[in-house]
Amino acid sequence: MTTFTTAQLPTMTGRTVVVTGANSGIGRAAARALAAGGARTVLAVRDLTRGRAAAATMVGDVVVRRLDLADLASVRAFAADLTDPIDVLINNAGVMVPPLGRTTDGFELQIGINHLGHFALTSLLLPRIRGRVVTVSSNGHRTGRIDLDDLNWERRPYRAFAAYAQSKLANLLFTAELQRRLTEVGSPVLATAAHPGMAATNLLAHLDHERSPLQRLRATVTERLSQSDEDGALPTLYAAVADVPGGSYAGPAGLLQGRGAPTLVGRSRTARDSTLARRLWALSEELTGVTCPLDRAHTRPGGPSYCP
Repeated sequence: MTTFTTAQLPTMTGRTVVVTGANSGIGRAAARALAAGGARTVLAVRDLTRGRAAAATMVGDVVVRRLDLADLASVRAFAADLTDPIDVLINNAGVMVPPLGRTTDGFELQIGINHLGHFALTSLLLPRIRGRVVTVSSNGHRTGRIDLDDLNWERRPYRAFAAYAQSKLANLLFTAELQRRLTEVGSPVLATAAHPGMAATNLLAHLDHERSPLQRLRATVTERLSQSDEDGALPTLYAAVADVPGGSYAGPAGLLQGRGAPTLVGRSRTARDSTLARRLWALSEELTGVTCPLDRAHTRPGGPSYCP
């Protein structure tokens, strides 16, 4: 068990950090801490007005850029516009149990934003990343099942919680496969993952509108037991700056990993399935049309970009 706090962040001066979904919740809390530590912090947000409002609460070098993870054209535009080296990419943005919806490209909303949008973004930015890729998952991944034949819920009845769990499991499989590929080419870049435990963020907003009394009760209990955005952001920060191995997963050390100081935690057996991780990666490339084959040139600063 660690006692990691924001006071233990190393000096971030001279480093550039990109945080998706940084206009609220744990993304905003993480971005605020990194900016205060001296990092040039890019808030990658869908709503520029809300992003600028969040930036106004932060000190340091903070930049707001538009990124809509539900639109691959926006992802490509963001990646093309961000040409400077990136030290840490934090894939934080996400949606949780909304009604059935589709992204601009026709993906089910949760797998589209939580996984496929971040998959495309990471692949496009990877040749310029020189430190870490941190992807925010959830303990909800433990009930997740990846349906490679119907990833976007086009043939099976839609179940919001099952779709959420699938997307969070995809986050961990993506992290594992990315680290495997980075290790294979000798890259110094690390892929890590984190989960916030029970954090009272705006992701819980949809739970308030569930019709079932049991679901409303679950939402109330979750909110009352949740920790703050600042505490919920600590595992993300830990995964971003602590001395941890590639492929590691950080979360709260407390009861049921719901709250407490961040530490390295375990994951489900399915999340450790390397064959499934490779198959999901291949399907993600097919669906997004984005590939980024790593080469040993990636280990050299200023090496060529291999992404289309």
